[in-house]
Amino acid sequence: MANDSSARATEVRLERVEKSFDGATRVVDRIDLTIEPGEFFALLGPSGCGKTTSLRMIAGFEEPDSGRIIVGGEDLTDTPVHQRDMGMIFQSYALFPHRTVAENVAFGLRMRALPKSEIAARVAQALRRVALEGYDERRPAQLSGGQQQRVALARAIVIRPRVLLCDEPLAALDRKLRQSMQLELKNLQRELGVTTIFVTHDQEEAMTISDRIAVMNLGRIEQIGAPREVYNRPRTRFVADFIGDINLIEGEWRGGAFAADGALLPGPAGAQSGAATIAIRPERVRLLGATTALKGRVTTRTFVSGQVHYRVRLESGREVAAKLNEGAADFAIGAEVGVDWAPADVVALTD
Repeated sequence: MANDSSARATEVRLERVEKSFDGATRVVDRIDLTIEPGEFFALLGPSGCGKTTSLRMIAGFEEPDSGRIIVGGEDLTDTPVHQRDMGMIFQSYALFPHRTVAENVAFGLRMRALPKSEIAARVAQALRRVALEGYDERRPAQLSGGQQQRVALARAIVIRPRVLLCDEPLAALDRKLRQSMQLELKNLQRELGVTTIFVTHDQEEAMTISDRIAVMNLGRIEQIGAPREVYNRPRTRFVADFIGDINLIEGEWRGGAFAADGALLPGPAGAQSGAATIAIRPERVRLLGATTALKGRVTTRTFVSGQVHYRVRLESGREVAAKLNEGAADFAIGAEVGVDWAPADVVALTD
């Protein structure tokens, strides 16, 4: 199938963008961000972090207090919503209940006063792309949640936007359907080649579908990177704690070694000094029968999706989480174990 949008794949830039609703608290705090043409980019963070406000400023629903929004090299900061050539999918679907599927999808094309023959052809093509052929005359109330989301997606892509904006569009779906729609959305985005900005608070969702992720907190971007990079090499305590499960160990550097709980622990290479926190993912922790620098006893043991999840209480009282693949060494609750990890798997956090 022909790629309608790849030739129009568009860069999106935010330059020192700020937004406050009360004149005091910055909901978005001096954000600088570049989203590459054709990229599937996620804005990820907890409620109130500024991700949806950032998206709404890109769309034109909110005006920044300062800074610029550049799309395709053009300053759109003061451009009205209807002139930005963007498609948007909302969490609520925002379908017209009294209109048919075809009429909902055609809405943006009618607003552009396209010929009826072209509208019909493009609506049919959009419905094929989202696997809704034959649903033209149904109304939203006759559709499942997943089908309604597909209609919203078809309506967004039928105008052939240069940027597709998604505001937590899958949050209302059940887990299994949401996972299925994630893959469908990603495959469709690749086919179209359209620059896509996806807002979500669901870390698993962001990691699954995005080319890159911006993790936001309190109006600022804490880290930008590919999913694997953000997961394996978090830069701040917030990112480490927000993305997945992790062990955070506070201590200090002594002569290039990391000291905590009365022992020198494996840490990342490089000159370090002073108090610090290191982070280790549970799947990188090794449990050994032999004596190591850290010793403790297994307090919980749970089987989860092909892994055995352990919690180990160290002699210092600290608890460490470990995830071992099924078939690895098995330890019973109460067993004494040694806890270890490779220095390369440790990240020293900046705050």
